[in-house]
Amino acid sequence: MLAEQRFEAILRELSDNRAASVSRLCQLTGASEATIRRDLNILSRQGKLSKVHGGAVLSGGAFQGEEPDVGTKALLHQDEKERIAHYAAGLIDDDDVVYLDAGTTTVRMVEYLKGSGATFVTNGVACAQRLMELGLRGYVLGGFLKPGTWAVVGTGALEELGKYNFTKAFLGINGITIRQGFTTPDPEEAAIKTKAAEQAYLTFVLADSSKFELVSAVTVLPLEKATIITEHLPDPGYLEHTVIKEVSE
Repeated sequence: MLAEQRFEAILRELSDNRAASVSRLCQLTGASEATIRRDLNILSRQGKLSKVHGGAVLSGGAFQGEEPDVGTKALLHQDEKERIAHYAAGLIDDDDVVYLDAGTTTVRMVEYLKGSGATFVTNGVACAQRLMELGLRGYVLGGFLKPGTWAVVGTGALEELGKYNFTKAFLGINGITIRQGFTTPDPEEAAIKTKAAEQAYLTFVLADSSKFELVSAVTVLPLEKATIITEHLPDPGYLEHTVIKEVSE
């Protein structure tokens, strides 16, 4: 593949997913890691992308189509996610029954929950694994394991969710707008998030500031149905529609 063809493939992948790991770009182009890293340097100097550890990201764009895989999403906004996760974990009490959504920020929450006496339910394989490693009391939903996001979805998972009454639910999300509310690309994952919120007394959406003014295909909840935890609120107009906690340094 010629360099111009690789550049086109890289930018197309970023346009579709907003982020891509070096390994993913190697798979797409058949090029070596060294070649892809040189390509990213060139495109970065041209202002067409931003390099991050292990890959690249493309900023901007109002609509998000296909969802990036877990490895790619983990590259994005790492410091912001860490602050959000730390704050969110501090909201959990020992007598809580907590739903943890599949997602890179909810996984980070678990790192701050060592010794917690709460009961956790999750549809995230990575969350379930970390809960077990830390000796926390946890349950994982059964159903179809979705490649890419490592989320358990489908009718079986929805039926199991209906049996629980959560004191608190923590959800990841792909896009937030005033008009469309909280959105995500996949209908099955959206159904799980919606059901978990219905079963919860309090629902929190964990979202770094890049998620605002992005729209995905399926609405999960209107804004007023959940509290947003973010590191920065880009538009104060959102405060007219829901409670928002900005997490400082």
